[in-house]
Amino acid sequence: MKKNTNLRSVAAMTIEKVVEQGESLSNVLPAAQKSLPEKDAALLQELCYGVLRTLPQLEWVIGQLMERPLTGKQRAVHFLIMVGLYQLMFTRIPAHAALAETVEGAIALKRQQLKGLINGVLRQFQRKQDELTTAMAEGEQRHLHPKWLLTRLQPAWPEQWQQIVEANNQRPPMWLRVNRQHHSREAWLKLLQEAGKDAEPHPLHPDALRLETPCAVSQLPGFDQGWVTVQDASAQGCVALLGPQNGESILDLCAAPGGKTTHILEAAPEAKVMAVDIDAKRLARVSENLQRLNMTAEVKIGDGTTPEKWCGDRLFDRILLDAPCSATGVIRRHPDIKWLRRDRDIQELVTVQQRILEAIWPHLKSGGTLLYATCSVLPEENHLQIADFLTRHSDATLTETGDVKQPGIQVFPDAQGGDGFYYAKLIKK
Repeated sequence: MKKNTNLRSVAAMTIEKVVEQGESLSNVLPAAQKSLPEKDAALLQELCYGVLRTLPQLEWVIGQLMERPLTGKQRAVHFLIMVGLYQLMFTRIPAHAALAETVEGAIALKRQQLKGLINGVLRQFQRKQDELTTAMAEGEQRHLHPKWLLTRLQPAWPEQWQQIVEANNQRPPMWLRVNRQHHSREAWLKLLQEAGKDAEPHPLHPDALRLETPCAVSQLPGFDQGWVTVQDASAQGCVALLGPQNGESILDLCAAPGGKTTHILEAAPEAKVMAVDIDAKRLARVSENLQRLNMTAEVKIGDGTTPEKWCGDRLFDRILLDAPCSATGVIRRHPDIKWLRRDRDIQELVTVQQRILEAIWPHLKSGGTLLYATCSVLPEENHLQIADFLTRHSDATLTETGDVKQPGIQVFPDAQGGDGFYYAKLIKK
């Protein structure tokens, strides 16, 4: 039996770890959920994701209601107040319940002496909510993005940046990939409808379905049997462009958690696939995904900048390089990216991407295909990176995807569509 811990205090401590200590929400949230009764896990996720999604607005409101910010050992109470404000502003939780539970959170944080302060700030917000909401809608905080990122997006995409920002601030849709080795998309959709759920097929990606209402995977027909996988539509676009064929030797580089590895094997079940990632913990998920879908691939820990250490002089017919990136195209799924990423990180990532591209290109057979992909919307990581690569490699030809000046396909996040993604398909002459 799990101990009955105050949920709001757990949310405040989890958010503090992300914002103050730079930890990833996907790393700290599961442990936090285990400290609570199972029925509270979903609400904890909603509060943590919600606060991180709307952080600039919550910070601004606190600044209007308090003369001095809470610092040092009282900092956790600052985030507890945020949790209270988020409930009042963005959820249907009854105000009296949100107030009472948030104030009680001070006890779990061993800050009983601040209960009056928390109560006073939240009640003051209730009295001023209309005027604060009006003022908030006019300031820069309405974009819910750090200034450095807006400064990059606005000149890069003058016509699309607002669409990108708005999509980033939405809750993401739940996309599924139907395993064509078991069912056609239409046949599995009928099974889904018989289970009382509906989904919309993607117009471009033949295996993709968007659920009308997200649900637990246990409610999806045949999930445990490998009939379907949760994977964003834009990520599914990689395999169609890669074009894997049976009998080919294929490398999935930076493969974790294995969604694309298994998609390659669904499209070409007799391909010889090697899945490589530098992160051993995340690589374990590749093996788990292969096992669930009853598939086989060679799974290896390896650094993409030194392929000779894990594949020797081996050559591949096709390489999928899902390069490490800023993840600015998947912010709606991981709102903590906005607060964990820094402007200086971008050039470091561009350098790593370039090093991996240079290192892996010699391992592609003549006539082979390399698909470079990122879940980023920043030109430096995407078409500028590939344009630079093409100037250095006369044996590389861009195909199907863009022109020499702006090579590749840039997809922007869309409320009802896929995540932000970039693809460039290169053929070795």
